[in-house]
Amino acid sequence: MDDQSQRGAPAVLDSKVVHDGWSTFSIARVRLPNGAVVNREIEDHGRAVCVLPYDPARKVAVLVRQFRPPIFAAAGVTSLDEAPAGLLDEDDPRDCARREAMEECGVRLGELEPVVSAWPMPGVSTELIDFFLAPYGEADRVGDGGGLADEHEDIEVLEVPLAELAARAARGELTDLKTMLLVLALQVRRPELFA
Repeated sequence: MDDQSQRGAPAVLDSKVVHDGWSTFSIARVRLPNGAVVNREIEDHGRAVCVLPYDPARKVAVLVRQFRPPIFAAAGVTSLDEAPAGLLDEDDPRDCARREAMEECGVRLGELEPVVSAWPMPGVSTELIDFFLAPYGEADRVGDGGGLADEHEDIEVLEVPLAELAARAARGELTDLKTMLLVLALQVRRPELFA
């Protein structure tokens, strides 16, 4: 193969793991489409899901709030209001979304509406998130939520009016990107819930 055909063939030439814990961090030597060979850092902790449970009768959504060390270290922010999310342990992202909603919020979910499978940080991470909307009713609040003690999750469960979430989104106050995406998707698909 000549240099010209190599030029447009991106490739991972080699990769070295520099940390293997909750996330795996590697330094990869890659050939870019323009033929340049460079080193790039890659973070990998697997696929994830994120779900926005919402009660269409009461026009509220369930969010969670917990301490997030990375944003605290970066900006002194102690927590965000977030849609429930977690790493994919199951084969089916829908099963994982239901498990996360139960563990974090105490909400039993049935129907799930796919929104998108998206790469939140393609410049540094292999993470692919499956996003869902999920209606629930008062009878589906079957537990306390709060997360798993053995994972040191200390989660506060919030029910927030959808109109308030839309107003916060419009003001740029929903700073968790996952939650912003799901609130806007629900607003586009079910605008009558935000009136």
